[in-house]
Parts: sequence; C-alpha cells; structure tokens
Amino acid sequence: MSNADIAKRVNTSAATCHRRIQRLFEDGTINAVRAQVAPDRVGRGCLVIVGVVLDRSTPESFAAFEAAARSMPMILDCHLVAGDFDYFLKIRVRDLADFNRLHGERLIALPGVRQTRTFFVMKEVVDNAPLNL
Repeated sequence: MSNADIAKRVNTSAATCHRRIQRLFEDGTINAVRAQVAPDRVGRGCLVIVGVVLDRSTPESFAAFEAAARSMPMILDCHLVAGDFDYFLKIRVRDLADFNRLHGERLIALPGVRQTRTFFVMKEVVDNAPLNL
C-alpha cells in the first residue's frame, strides 16, 4: 500500500503519515518491508518443513546449529520449539530431487543434528499472513 493510500485510510496527510511510519521503523515496531515473490515463478515451488532433533540440548549446540542454519539461504524460517523436536525449518526447493540432495549433503551435516523428520507441504492454506493489530 502506498504512503498516500495509508494516509487516506487513516484520514491524515501524506507527510504526517510518512513521519509516523518513519517513527515505527526507528522504534523497531516495523523492521522490514518486502515483496512477496511467487515461489513457483522462481523455481522454488516445493515447500518442505523439517523437524530437527539435536544430539545435545546445550547453549553451545543451539548456537552452532542456529549459526549454520542462518548461513543457508534456502532456509526461510528456523524456529526453536518445545516438544518432540528442537527446531522446525521452513525450506523452499525446486523439487523432491533438489530436497533429497540438500538433505543428504547439507541438512544432516548441520552441527549437532541427530535426527530429522521431513514434511512435504501438499497445499499452502495460509502462508506468511499479515499480523493484524
């Protein structure tokens, strides 16, 4: 939505709206604005969720795993979770063969990985929904 459209919607001037939005960036309320790319149009139509169990639950093992996960651009999200897994990874790849290669060469070689469980997404019902306030 353009700044002018936002200003019209909240019944203020474009300049005032712009200043308020800049303040939201400055105070950290808004930390980024980005485009939503259609994954299938850029050769990344296969969405995979991977549950990861580490061999140890220590701050050092978590830090090593997280640093390695951050360095892999195909990992869109990495979440430390409670329950049967330590982490859930959201990964976009070209296809099953692409994921198989990634899994065999990189995922199971991440620091401290004891076990992974893979979930291939059949249908994206809600994906990256906006945070409504």
